[in-house]
Amino acid sequence: MLTGLWPSPVGGEELLLSFDEGRQRRLVVIPALFDEGNKLRHFTVEVMRRLHTTGIDSFLPDLPGTNESLAPLVEQTVTGWRQYLSAAVDHSRATHMLAIRAGAVIDPGHLPSVHYAAASGASQLRTLARAQAIAEKEAGAPVSREDLLVQAEAQGATLAGHDLGAQMVRELLEAEAPIPTSSVAQGDLGSGGLWLRAEPAHDPGQADRLAAMVLERLA
Repeated sequence: MLTGLWPSPVGGEELLLSFDEGRQRRLVVIPALFDEGNKLRHFTVEVMRRLHTTGIDSFLPDLPGTNESLAPLVEQTVTGWRQYLSAAVDHSRATHMLAIRAGAVIDPGHLPSVHYAAASGASQLRTLARAQAIAEKEAGAPVSREDLLVQAEAQGATLAGHDLGAQMVRELLEAEAPIPTSSVAQGDLGSGGLWLRAEPAHDPGQADRLAAMVLERLA
């Protein structure tokens, strides 16, 4: 596994985690978004590690504004993330894509793709707004999830610790994933999604099964 920087098309450099031996099948991984991205980070890397042992190169770029990125999240948009991923495809000479959860809505749609447990941008926003509403209530300033989303769409908002600009919110509410070449449902892995757990966790069995299914679909 290699960790390095690559030049972002929107300026600066971003972290790129890769398993690269110059092989024929080369997979860009689009991570889950926001809190789910944090919870699934270990799982995502372990799926890549398993694909590496089966002869598939893979690349996981940090999205600007997330993980180790120095870019402000509040300045990011769905359109910008799609353009960034298109550049990541060119940089890594990818042949396929794997999108995880709501990462599917920022799949630029240029390559054969597998979408795992795809979720809509709107559902991700509702989850963040629900968590923010709970925090506001505990702080003595109750507000509804619906009111938070209206505010976020109009002027942006901080939802569950994520500073989202109004353009990002509006695009997420309307964004639709391209039709994937193939998909994997959570039920195909035989147990509950790791993003539903309170803390980041890992399940080697789920990683084994997802890697096997991705390999089968790429074949």
